[in-house]
Parts: sequence; C-alpha cells; structure tokens
Amino acid sequence: MNQKSKSHGFFHNGIPFNRYGSGARPILILQGLSFDNTPRANTPLMFYGFLKKDFTVYVLLRKPGLPEGYSLKDMANDYAAVIKQEFGAPVDVLGVSTGGSIALHLAADHPALVRRLIIHSSAHQLTEEADRMQLKIGAFARQGKWKQAYTELVSFMNPPHGPLRIIGSVLIRLVPSLMAKNPPKYSTDVAVEVEAESQHHFKNRLAEITAPTLVIAGALDPFYTPALYRETAQGIPNSKLILYPKMRHPAFGRQFASDVLFFLNSEQVE
Repeated sequence: MNQKSKSHGFFHNGIPFNRYGSGARPILILQGLSFDNTPRANTPLMFYGFLKKDFTVYVLLRKPGLPEGYSLKDMANDYAAVIKQEFGAPVDVLGVSTGGSIALHLAADHPALVRRLIIHSSAHQLTEEADRMQLKIGAFARQGKWKQAYTELVSFMNPPHGPLRIIGSVLIRLVPSLMAKNPPKYSTDVAVEVEAESQHHFKNRLAEITAPTLVIAGALDPFYTPALYRETAQGIPNSKLILYPKMRHPAFGRQFASDVLFFLNSEQVE
C-alpha cells in the first residue's frame, strides 16, 4: 500500500506520520515537542481539524532513536527527504512550536520544497525562561523521570489566572501520573530535541526564506514574546503576522482557522 493512502505509519526514512482527510492539496504539519512519537490510527487532529475538508493532512512526528547532537537542521533535512520522495513537488508546511523552529530551517535550506509556510506559535528563538524549562524536561527525560517532566511542562503552560488556570491545576494533578504510566520508548529523544532547540537562534537567517509566510500566535504565549514574533515576521521578506491578544500557547479557535484557511487559499503561488 502506498504510504500516502495509509492513515498512519512511517515514511521511507523512518519519519512517523498520522494522515487525515482526502483533500486535493497535501499539507504537512510539523508537530511541536511531544513525549511520544508513535503514529496511531484515530488519533485526534488537535487544532487542525478544519483542514481536512480541503487538504490531505500529514502530521509528521519526531523520528525515533535520534542520535546525540542531532540538530534542528538535521530534522529539517529528514522532512525535506519526505517531501522529495513522497510528494515530488512543493507542499504547504505548518510548523507548530518546536515544529515551527524546524520549519524555519526547512524553508531556508530547501526553498523549492515549501509552497506556503505557516509558523504557528513559534519564532526565531525561545525566551530564556522557556529554554530553561525545556532543558529541565530534557534532564528529567534522560533520568526516566516522566512524571516530573510532564509536571514541569504543564505547570509552565498553565495560565497565571482566570478559569483556564483552574483547568490547568487539575491537569497538573492528573496528567503527569497518567502519562508517566506509558513512558516513551526512546527515552533520550525528548532530551536531544530540546537540546537542539536550545541552540536554535535563527534571526540572522530569516531573510533566506522565500516562501509566502504566515506567523500566527497568541500574545500571551509563555514560550515566546510578541517582540520575538514581530522580529520573526519582519525578518522574512514575504510574510504576515497575526497576533491574538488574549491567546496563549498554541493559538487556536475559529478565528485562527479562518485566518489559516484564508492564507492558504489566497492568491495562487507559482
């Protein structure tokens, strides 16, 4: 069976994927930092279900068994190989969070492979606070302390006040213990990825990106500041910035869906 007809699996170079929808145009979503990178049937398409009508959506996961020192550039090259081998033509690419960092490398290093680029809740570098938090997660991952790793991440993402903080407080109590019962198979992959992102400082390379680009995010994002988002959009020659003043990480919702679809379906790109 052709990989492009499967609902989940692995591409030729070992990149895991989940596939949704049957639209005429493919779009690749480069997933953000996750603890598990196992492709599964019927996995919910978080935040991007609105794409299934017009697109065939491929969520690309982290390659399992990353060697020490593997960089975001290396990861981008893996995704470039998928596009060349499996699609043979430029595709739309949406990178979310850490996936957005990788997508910047992909678009700069392989311009002929990216039709349109969406940098979703990501920027040319993390804040210092977010970087320290992720490195803590990596250290916990190396020690197999998954409950502590999940707690660190959920606590960092929890809003400081409002009704969402109540929900977040419940998640902090429940999710880490539940998730830690099924630890990732490749325990060092999380550490390798966060260490790679810690070295991600892409501001001086943004001008190399030629694809039409949408930078879209929430102004209250704890991983990035509005200034970082503005610098990212301003550094890419053909780009647009949308910041939602009350959203955190990642931005999502009806207006987000409308803005993404408008960008993807606006004037044809040759």
